[in-house]
Amino acid sequence: MTIRRIIPLAVVTAICVRAFSGVPAAEPGRGPSLDVARILERSAAARGGLERWRKVRTMAWSGHVERTDGSGQGIPFFFYQKRPNLTRFEIVADKEKAVRVFDGEQGWKLRPTAGGRPEVQPYTDEEGRAARDALVIDGPVLDSKAKGVDVELEGLDEVEGRKAFRLRARLPSGTTERVWIDAETFLEIKYERPVRDAAGGARAVAVYLRNYKTFDGLQIPFTIETGVPGGGPVDRLVIDRIAVDVPLPDGMFARPGLRTSRRGITVDTRLPPPGPTAPPGMRTPSTSAAPADGERGPAPR
Repeated sequence: MTIRRIIPLAVVTAICVRAFSGVPAAEPGRGPSLDVARILERSAAARGGLERWRKVRTMAWSGHVERTDGSGQGIPFFFYQKRPNLTRFEIVADKEKAVRVFDGEQGWKLRPTAGGRPEVQPYTDEEGRAARDALVIDGPVLDSKAKGVDVELEGLDEVEGRKAFRLRARLPSGTTERVWIDAETFLEIKYERPVRDAAGGARAVAVYLRNYKTFDGLQIPFTIETGVPGGGPVDRLVIDRIAVDVPLPDGMFARPGLRTSRRGITVDTRLPPPGPTAPPGMRTPSTSAAPADGERGPAPR
């Protein structure tokens, strides 16, 4: 599988984001209801606490991409996030490297072409809108009021056999997303965001958050699955290592630079060959992240 095929959905995941409404929700005959403010409060506590997340300024992941159709297994990726809204995604497949960066205002894509020469292109309007809406590191639900995100409780659903509160989140841009919070663990297990295809048609991308583990006091999903309703293979990002609050200079999120060598081959001077390099401080979940006490997590698909 080439980078050009795998990176669009992989980045959507990654790209992982509110005044309160008092709509009650409860399963009929099953105890007291919770309003949206209480649900968000309990969710923040389940994820490690609001104050702890507010202190996180940068986060870096390294891992690999999988596909449910069996293609693209083990393709490595690196994903870097920096507040307020800077991201960098690197992936290597078939000895080709692709990069997507967003500096908070503009984004660029560096990718190989059919002739083997990499090129840099700006984000499309749709990609720029999605990047600005991403609200990196902790997403739209956590600390929503401070982010200017309006959240309403729509009801109680079942997601993969588990009861989950369905929240509607209206972002400052006007985009509406939906987030499902597990009614038992109070961890986010799913969200949907609208996207437009090349023909301008609207559709929803569903992202499932799985395999939560504790890392530096934070609850983080180590498996993120992205799919489009109606079929097609599902992209799965599996996080192998994480680093929190490591130095990530703003230059990492600037437009990728190109230069031409004496032989006329164009290369990206900001990327250390042959692949992405992990920042210092990255640790593996096997030694630093353990399942939260009593955490069951969402049922497998």
